[in-house]
Amino acid sequence: MRDPSGEGLPGRLVVEDWDGLTFRVNRAAYRSPEVFQAERARMWGRTWLYLGHETEIAAPDDFLTRTLGGRPLIFCRDSGGEVRAFLNSCPHRGTVLCRENEGSAKLFQCFYHAWTFRNSGEVAAIPGKDAYEAAGEGFLDSMRLRPVPRLESHEGFVFVAFDPDVPPLLDHLGDAADYMTMLTEQHAAGMEVLLGTQKYGVRGNWKLAVENAMDGYHFSPTHNTFVGYLRETGFAVTDDDQYAYNLGNGHSLLVLTGHGGRISMLWEPRFGEDEKRRTEEHRAEMDRRLGPERARYVADESHILFVFPNLLLFDLEGLGIRQLEPASAGRTDVRAWQLAPRGEDDETRALRMKTMVSFVGPGGLATPDDIEAYEAVQRGIEATAADPREGIDYSDMSRGMDDEVKGVQGRSIDEGAMRGFWRHWVDALGTEDGLAVTGQRPERFLEGRNVR
Repeated sequence: MRDPSGEGLPGRLVVEDWDGLTFRVNRAAYRSPEVFQAERARMWGRTWLYLGHETEIAAPDDFLTRTLGGRPLIFCRDSGGEVRAFLNSCPHRGTVLCRENEGSAKLFQCFYHAWTFRNSGEVAAIPGKDAYEAAGEGFLDSMRLRPVPRLESHEGFVFVAFDPDVPPLLDHLGDAADYMTMLTEQHAAGMEVLLGTQKYGVRGNWKLAVENAMDGYHFSPTHNTFVGYLRETGFAVTDDDQYAYNLGNGHSLLVLTGHGGRISMLWEPRFGEDEKRRTEEHRAEMDRRLGPERARYVADESHILFVFPNLLLFDLEGLGIRQLEPASAGRTDVRAWQLAPRGEDDETRALRMKTMVSFVGPGGLATPDDIEAYEAVQRGIEATAADPREGIDYSDMSRGMDDEVKGVQGRSIDEGAMRGFWRHWVDALGTEDGLAVTGQRPERFLEGRNVR
């Protein structure tokens, strides 16, 4: 493995040419094991990562096990109700401590030597404890479960960091924070993650999943079956009045108004007349609670939000949370959940789930198309891997650069959101020559907007 500081990595990972209006990414960024190891060290090891939602561990003693950046973790609510995250490694000899995916437990016991720990981290029992008495009183304290260095939450979304010196979470989230707040404002009773996790693996680099999510350009050609279905049911699909925003720190947003309806907020014919009545009642309540302008942003727009580096929020027909876990340069593990209003009636909940899984679920009309697309990219970029010709082993993301020069807000079918991601990615990777810029970069890139 090469130096994770970035030394020895492929040069000119991103080439930005404002004279020729081209933006290109070296395909080694998707293939290289050295790039992958540098990402683990410089990104997953040094920034905030989405771990899970507080409602997944709703009661004291609830726990889940997750892996982030290759590190096994225990995500739990201790017996006193505090949300915690520990390294899932016994302090004694390093054995994976908790081997269940989820459950409820006050204690975690290592199967190897039976050391036992409370879910607040303290040592509860050691077989043959007298053998350690000579080590003094501080020994037990030194053998507590190892918490992650940093843990913070925003609107119930829990993030962790393996670097104790990262800035506060809200500084990292920046403008993305308010779009996360919008999710909680959709219903007065609040939101909760529904039971059940969708898990699947993709034979492709994690950055292809980010690109795909921020790529409105592919929607109609790739998902033509779904587009045809919407049109047949009476919904007018359009690319008009849909935009992309760079929210800073690698975060980005697509605003979609011609994608489809939204359960309880934006009705479309396939939802049925009962849902139309419920939607009208709920929208009137939102106008009273949030004010008409804020309610319009919350309810009438569909959003796809990417929070760098591992969280995607699909606020479309329903609310999908998707967490990316890179397993290697060419493989990504995905975990997905559904976020829904607390106390929702059974009829609406059933419609919500049916609609959600029909598009963004693993077996829906969109996700299999998307997975095939980025797996096809991963296979296809091998064709240019050994080509010595200048510029051949690069992928193009230039669409919409002319509008950036003119100061025109980028559209969802342009590639400006991807360009914002890649600029931040190069900066986070920390390579001296990773970004090559030619010509005069516009003073203003895509900007967020005031939705308050």
